[in-house]
Amino acid sequence: MKSKVFFTRSLEPQKVVELYNLVGKELGGKIAIKLHSGETGNQNFLGPDFWQPIFTRVKGTAVECNTAYEGTRNTTEKHLRTLDEHGWSKHFDFDLLDAEGPDMVLDIQGGKRINKNYVGKNLEKYDSLLVLSHFKGHPMGGYGGAIKQLSIGIASSFGKAYIHGAGEPEKIWTADHDSFLESMADAAKSVVEYFNNEIVYINVMKNMSVDCDCCAVAEDPCLSDIGILASTDAVAIDKACVDLVYASEDEGKAHLIKRIESRNGTLTIDAAEKLGIGSTDYELIEI
Repeated sequence: MKSKVFFTRSLEPQKVVELYNLVGKELGGKIAIKLHSGETGNQNFLGPDFWQPIFTRVKGTAVECNTAYEGTRNTTEKHLRTLDEHGWSKHFDFDLLDAEGPDMVLDIQGGKRINKNYVGKNLEKYDSLLVLSHFKGHPMGGYGGAIKQLSIGIASSFGKAYIHGAGEPEKIWTADHDSFLESMADAAKSVVEYFNNEIVYINVMKNMSVDCDCCAVAEDPCLSDIGILASTDAVAIDKACVDLVYASEDEGKAHLIKRIESRNGTLTIDAAEKLGIGSTDYELIEI
């Protein structure tokens, strides 16, 4: 059976709630809502105002982890200050998962590149997960979407370096590139299994730059906004987003496609599918 991906071209924040309802999986227990807090200086990330309706609907806790590179989110002290400056702390209950160590270590069964995933220890407090992703390009991954949020996003600061280095954190910026992409898929698998698939994914195709929200200096968006997608399948939703970029009539798509292809970005999708996280065989249901 094909995975269902719900899609709307409307970018109204309330549509996120509508799509969540259509997915048909009501997340239960204590819900972690993974989002991207945005590097200081970045102009493209989606802020609290956009996500407010879905938080009101789900009543979960916003979660993030520290970064592994220099900036305003690489230490707990600086990250907490950034959360306040960007308005997250004012609007939502927020949990910086790796604010204090030690990390939680998740085993990866059948991982191609890594067999452990180091995540923020506070993840243990949650029963289910809502992944809110801003779909856009990425300097290293080619693109950023649901799979990246599951892997790099939930990894602790050390865990991010571990994934980037394909198991050798000291090689964070020098590891074999394809091994890094496959390590992201490995890490994502461990999070999916940890939550026993009690996860819903929302991808928003808005403000699509070739750069990530982790970039303090990012290019402006290069193509027109496309819409919002929702699914219970991380592989299907990311594949649908990539397909929508290719199908776009906006000439600016060439810039984003070049970023994705030059970084071999879709390898992460293929690797995740081989690990059984989800399927690239999907049905796009437009509303």
